Amino acid sequence: MDLYSLLREFADSWVLLALTLFFVGVVFWAWRPGSRKMHEDSANIPFRHDDKPAGAACCDGSGSGCGGSKFKEAQQ
Repeated sequence: MDLYSLLREFADSWVLLALTLFFVGVVFWAWRPGSRKMHEDSANIPFRHDDKPAGAACCDGSGSGCGGSKFKEAQQ
């Protein structure tokens, strides 16, 4: 038996089974009962610090731009 035929037979049987089991495992992991809180937390990341509208910090009337000093303080 040449190498190509051996690898082809292996891929057609055992690798297909391994990838199918991997897929089922990933689907089970994503839809497991305890993951609802984690998925809801991840989905709400953009809304965590949503106290004011987005333009409220930039429209202070000083003409200094949007969050200049606050941005520098946050970097330090």
